[in-house]
Order: sequence, then C-alpha cells, then structure tokens
Amino acid sequence: MNPGTAPRSVVIGCGGYLPAKVVANRDLESSMETSDDWIVERTGIRQRYIAADGELTSDLAIAASRAALADAGIDASEVDLVVVATTTPDQTFPATATRVQAGLGMVAGIAFDVQAVCSGFVYAMAIADNFLRVGQARTALVIGAETFSRLLDWSDRGSAVLFGDGAGAVLLRAEADPRDGQGRPRGILSTHLHADGRFNEALHTDGGPSSTPGRVGVVKMNGREVFRHAVEKLSSVVEEALAANALAPSQVDWLVPHQANRRIIDGMARKLGLPPERVVVTVDRHANTSAASIPLALWEATRERRFARGDVVLLEAIGGGLTWGACVIRW
Repeated sequence: MNPGTAPRSVVIGCGGYLPAKVVANRDLESSMETSDDWIVERTGIRQRYIAADGELTSDLAIAASRAALADAGIDASEVDLVVVATTTPDQTFPATATRVQAGLGMVAGIAFDVQAVCSGFVYAMAIADNFLRVGQARTALVIGAETFSRLLDWSDRGSAVLFGDGAGAVLLRAEADPRDGQGRPRGILSTHLHADGRFNEALHTDGGPSSTPGRVGVVKMNGREVFRHAVEKLSSVVEEALAANALAPSQVDWLVPHQANRRIIDGMARKLGLPPERVVVTVDRHANTSAASIPLALWEATRERRFARGDVVLLEAIGGGLTWGACVIRW
C-alpha cells in the first residue's frame, strides 16, 4: 500500500512474551557438533527461549496480547480485528487467532491467521492497516507468535541453533489524520510486500498435512542461498519503502529488522548509515523467532522508551517462500 490520506493506523500499544526456559549455546554442545564461538561468530546468537511442554503458540500470543492491551490501557472488547502471523499454529484449523480471541474474552470481531514465515508480521501489519484504512475495523491486534522449536531437527546444527520461541503483539487504531508535533502524518506511512515462489526450496519444511499426512516436517535450509537473497531483497525493499515516502536514509531514526542473523542486520544498518544504537537488536538473546521477532523487538524498544513521537521507524523482514517486505511507521 502506498502513502494515502486519513485515516491512518497508529500504534497505541506493544506487548511481548518469552517462555521461561532459556537454552544457551553451551547447552547445545552436548547434543550436536557445535560451540558457543561457532554460533556467535556466524549468527550473533547467544541463547534462545523454548516453550514448555504443553505451552501452545496461542498461549504465547495471548500473554503478549494482554501485555499490549495493558500498555495501551484498553480492554479487549475494544478490539475488532485479530491477525496472528504464525508458522506454528496450534492446529491445522481453526485459526490460532480465534483461540486468542476466545482467550481474551472477545465475542465479536474478525480473527484469522497469516502465514508468510519470518515475513509474517510485516504481512499482518499491512493487512491490518488495509482493514483500518477502509473502515472495516477501528482497533487491530496484530500478533507474531511462534513455537518454532517444534519444527526443528535438533541434530542439524545448521538450522537448530538459529531459532527460538516467543510472541509479540502490537495494537493499531485508526485515527483521522494523526500528526506529530511538527505537523507530519503519523502512523503507518506505507507497507511493501513481495514474494517469489521459485525459491521455495531455500527455506522450507519437508512435510505438511497435504504432502505428508500425519507429519508436519522439520526445517530444511540452504543458509548460503538465504543469506544471499536476504542481502539483495531487503536492500531493494528498503529502497522502495524510502522512495515511496520521499525519505532519505538519513531520515530513518530506527531500524527494527527481522532478527535472523547479526551480519545481515549490521549490513542493513551500514547501508542506511545508522549507528548501532539506532538499530533494535534482540537476536543475541531471542535468536530467530520467525514472525515473532519484529514485534518482540518493538516491545523491547518501547519498554526501554527508545522511540520518540515523530520518529521514523523502519521494519523489514525476509522469510520462507521466499517472502519479504517493509513497513514505514512515524511513531
């Protein structure tokens, strides 16, 4: 969606949740051929959170949503749209979003899931923004939630060390022509989404309800190919997003990237000319939580009061599909 006229979707609250169990790199050394130094050097990851037995994606999502509602100071009854971005739903159907809706005590509104893997939260933000702009909803709860550890082959050091579990949530509200202190439009300025299914095999699972009934499969990844595409496609979509809003890289105040690999994050920061303190990084502590990584990073940044009114915040992500996208927000 390109920049348009009012109403706009304004962020009014952020929340997050991480499971209690922490698995450090050294904890993995006894079960696979790896080391803390090897993982940190290649990815920047030092630990990850793992959901407890019986802890579902919806449980994580509900906890993050409650935190977002508390941050916004509103009741769940005011929400009329729930979008959950996830690769690890509780069930094949119904949507995990409906379980979140019920868990929050909501009895009305729209609820559905979005599947775009690590790009899922950016896709979900774009969808929710569209709903709010055309008046089909007023307040949207946008969630990224994953129990990604359940898709991993824990003997495969090339993929198992990269991922973790968690959930983040953002509340959006449609406001008529919101402005910052300098009279500039606030809220989501634009979203930019892409996909190219030719690269499906670069990052996928080797199973699913249709192809392997009764088996969901585990993650298979060509790390080198994914890295190459990430650098190329994220650079392109960031340029597209800045051009759509007539913004120079120097006008970006904060980069909130998908937390997949520290080297990719650092490369994007250099391209934008952003100093490290203007990049929200959680990959060292959270690892790659797929669709949850960006909202978890937003939650952390807002808890630390990093963003000021009027700041330009740039979200970007790439995931299996391949899918990729960006979202520009004036806070």
